[in-house]
Amino acid sequence: MSLIDRYDQLVAEGQLRPDPDQAKTVRRLAGLADALAAMPNKGSVLWRMLRRTPEPPKGLYLWGGVGRGKSMLMDLFFANAPVTPKRRVHFHEFMLEVHARLAEERKKEAGDPIPPVVDAIAAEARLLAFDEMVVNNMADAAILSRLFTGLIVDKGVVVVTTSNRPPSDLYKDGLNRQLFLPFIALIEERLEVIPLNGATDYRMARLGGFPTWYVPNGPQATQALSRAFYRLTDFPVEDAAHVPAEELRISDNRHMHVPKAVKGVAVFSFKRLCGEARGAPDYLAIARHYHTVIIVGIPVLGPEKRNEAARFKVLIDALYEHGVKLLAAADASPEKLYPEGDGAFEFERTVSRLTEMQSADYLARGHGVE
Repeated sequence: MSLIDRYDQLVAEGQLRPDPDQAKTVRRLAGLADALAAMPNKGSVLWRMLRRTPEPPKGLYLWGGVGRGKSMLMDLFFANAPVTPKRRVHFHEFMLEVHARLAEERKKEAGDPIPPVVDAIAAEARLLAFDEMVVNNMADAAILSRLFTGLIVDKGVVVVTTSNRPPSDLYKDGLNRQLFLPFIALIEERLEVIPLNGATDYRMARLGGFPTWYVPNGPQATQALSRAFYRLTDFPVEDAAHVPAEELRISDNRHMHVPKAVKGVAVFSFKRLCGEARGAPDYLAIARHYHTVIIVGIPVLGPEKRNEAARFKVLIDALYEHGVKLLAAADASPEKLYPEGDGAFEFERTVSRLTEMQSADYLARGHGVE
């Protein structure tokens, strides 16, 4: 079934609402899929007859606000893209891998580490599909132009990516941003930039005005959060026993087990997040990788849970700064989570943020650092 046929089927079945912006984007994605299908494989008879490497088609840069269906359209495209090898990966995770590969190349002391990393990535994927391109740090900004010039221009890798921002707003106000501008120029020249910015926020619509904070912990709250998870992810309820887990990469040698994770929505227990020895790198990785986090089992906190409360404050700061949507089950409302005792005053900012994170304005924010 073609990409367009599959999209039309989902609309006809009522799984998607008719959306002119989405339909237009699907046609662009289908055109790219057709162009990829027409490209001869390297080393094939047709490729040898051409006596040169054919010019690859332009990639796509889909950008728009939260809940506009960018990841869903990427799912459809990637499943139908007739090219191998291909890879879909979250952009933050990809950049962590790139820095790890660069570090290994530097150990060899064999000169410029970027070309061999480009060679390795290009050998692994003719199509690279990224979720949520966002640039937050100078380490990424400093290498992106050379890295992607090598991949797109020199190696002919086709790149398709989603982002909450237009290319011109990437790494906005970042340190030494002038060094990053060639990457923006590369994106605008080599990728077709497609805005997906209609008024409908499908993620908020799927929440249907339901609460995001449930009190108390228990079967009813768990059931409500479970319903929200399936609405947000489109994961079949009948396959509930097979919801996939993930190993979230924190650093080169550290990973965190995520019990349930689908389409940028992750489910955790409070005990896993804050009852174990964790720090800011763990919480930043979660905030960068997932646009929505569901937490169950949040207890009433106090001096006897000082360490858990301290971790919870750092977690909420990371989620808040990155615009992550939080759905939770707790034994108390935010203002009663840390009712008294040493540490209650310091917890007030967390209460304020938890309250704001339930507001319509916050829920309408895009994912990523503002």
